[in-house]
Amino acid sequence: MTLTAYNQVPIPSFMYGTAWKKEATTALVQQAVRAGFRAIDTANQPQHYDEPRVGEALRLLAADGISRESLFLQTKFTPLNGHDHRIPYDPTADLTTQVAQSFEGSLAHLHTDYLDSYVLHGPYSRRGLGQADWEVWAAIEGLFRAGKTRMIGISNVTAEQLALLCEHATVKPMVVQNRCYAVLGWDKEVREICRIHGIIYQGFSLLTANRQVLVDSDVRAIAARHGTGVAQVIFRFAMQVGMLPLTGTTNPQHMKEDLQAEQFTLSPEELDRIETIAL
Repeated sequence: MTLTAYNQVPIPSFMYGTAWKKEATTALVQQAVRAGFRAIDTANQPQHYDEPRVGEALRLLAADGISRESLFLQTKFTPLNGHDHRIPYDPTADLTTQVAQSFEGSLAHLHTDYLDSYVLHGPYSRRGLGQADWEVWAAIEGLFRAGKTRMIGISNVTAEQLALLCEHATVKPMVVQNRCYAVLGWDKEVREICRIHGIIYQGFSLLTANRQVLVDSDVRAIAARHGTGVAQVIFRFAMQVGMLPLTGTTNPQHMKEDLQAEQFTLSPEELDRIETIAL
């Protein structure tokens, strides 16, 4: 199953996230792809991701016949304040140059000459969008127009910031990736903007940010009715309300179980219960 943004580029409906995997990254990415994941999310941010090890996994998978073209690769440009001392570009360069250097580094790490999706890891501004945000977004738009990435997007963005970007950008984002909290209606405001503009909403930390939901008696009852686990119920809920969920599980069995979330359907009543469970 795939989702399609307004520019008609399809994305697999479930994505494997590679944050915080460190030395295990190569083995885990291989396991995830062999389990059935075809979309991989990473970032050129050594503090939290090991992008070169993602690339090593892709190289080994290619040797086993799983081609680059069969996978959807998404990585990110991380602003300077998102790094520790390991900065993958010249911090004294102008922002446009920083984006170009980080992008080229990602291509080298991932052993590819194009990306499927390139994402701004987060705005520079806490509220609104400032000059730095627009300069970096223009650089990312340039990569898209040059055909170096098939989609562009933004992460960790507020509804206000996303609305501004959609209104004023030359090229609107095709994807938005946010941490998704049940207590905020599963990021309902941002998801609604995405729906209006044909943007694919990617939800991360669906489990870790919502531990209280996983132990809720109603969610457990829904899982029991469908003969599945509570994690799969949350992932299936996300899919049915139009999200593309991410999982970063390190458990091979959970990888297989998570991919089975597409094999059952929640009722409208069950969806409504989960949507409003923490409000």
